[in-house]
Amino acid sequence: MQKKERFRLFLDYFITNFPEPKTELHYGNPYELLVAVILSAQCTDKRINQVTPKLFERFPDPESLAAASVEEVFGYIRSVSYPNNKAKHLVGMAKVLTEQFGSEVPAKVEELQKMPGVGRKTAHVITSLIFNQPTMAVDTHVFRVSHRLGLVPITATTPLAVEKALMPYIPKEYVPKAHHWLILHGRYVCIARTPKCAECALSHFCKYYESLERGLRRVKGEPS
Repeated sequence: MQKKERFRLFLDYFITNFPEPKTELHYGNPYELLVAVILSAQCTDKRINQVTPKLFERFPDPESLAAASVEEVFGYIRSVSYPNNKAKHLVGMAKVLTEQFGSEVPAKVEELQKMPGVGRKTAHVITSLIFNQPTMAVDTHVFRVSHRLGLVPITATTPLAVEKALMPYIPKEYVPKAHHWLILHGRYVCIARTPKCAECALSHFCKYYESLERGLRRVKGEPS
């Protein structure tokens, strides 16, 4: 199957069945989303959603967070992964946000990356969700699912390589949605250790599933 056909099947399925995917992070404004995404690195959205209500109650805006001590912020986020580093990042981010950007979350990836704790993936999440820009954030789910489906070559061994391999085949208007499609599919169906291939509506063009089928046929002594 040619790559264009593989992408067509991928897009057709999700456009038809999940036309309006949403992030599972809870937030009320761009500042809250930025905080939540920084916290979500190597942590589940469920855990972040448990932590952020009290955090946002105490620090409702960039100014209050910028004025906080790292120790106080740590007390609110101690249950997330790497709380020490993330507490430092949040306070540092808030200081840059207030001092350099007038407390307004910037719309440019380059400007977002000037803030502590904001790498390319986080910046792309913000520009995609808040500003509806065609930026593809590649996390572990996007990386895994895009490889298993055969949307990207095996030589795409870094998040940036996966991003560059995906972008030419996804129409710009669908890029923000495709990010969520890949994440949610990886979170609930194409999970890392035990993918639910029997429940997957994409198995008919999935390279990973095809390899499993070939392996099963070899075990049975059938031609592959």
